[in-house]
Amino acid sequence: MTARALDAAQAALAAEHAAVYGYGVLGGRLADARATQAREAYAAHRSRRDVLARTVRDLGGSPVAAAAAYALPFAVPDAASALRLAAELEDRVADVYSDLVRATEGALRQDAAAALREAAVRAVRWRGGSVAFPGLAERPSAPVPPAST
Repeated sequence: MTARALDAAQAALAAEHAAVYGYGVLGGRLADARATQAREAYAAHRSRRDVLARTVRDLGGSPVAAAAAYALPFAVPDAASALRLAAELEDRVADVYSDLVRATEGALRQDAAAALREAAVRAVRWRGGSVAFPGLAERPSAPVPPAST
């Protein structure tokens, strides 16, 4: 594999570290079924994180360590903001997995595509709706120039 694959795996690992942290923050602000979903997502991200650490080692790298804390994109004082944070975490994870899909091939690419799909599905559940292309930054539409005559 290339250095590009290693860099993408490291970025995915860093995103998984951040997701684990984020779910630790938001989990306490949810109740009932949503709290169960948060625990399941937390466990899924921990599992993906551990797999990615092995992947980075297999690619010849030293896995990036988790930070002691992460800056959240906004305050999370209640359940509504916790749901927004969960969707944001999944979007960010999907973004780095799309890069890993592009940078790899074979079994690693299949695993990255599965992780991308899982994150996209979780984001839909948290948000209550989907985006056109999970893992890709939304691009504003450019006006179509008029046809020349």
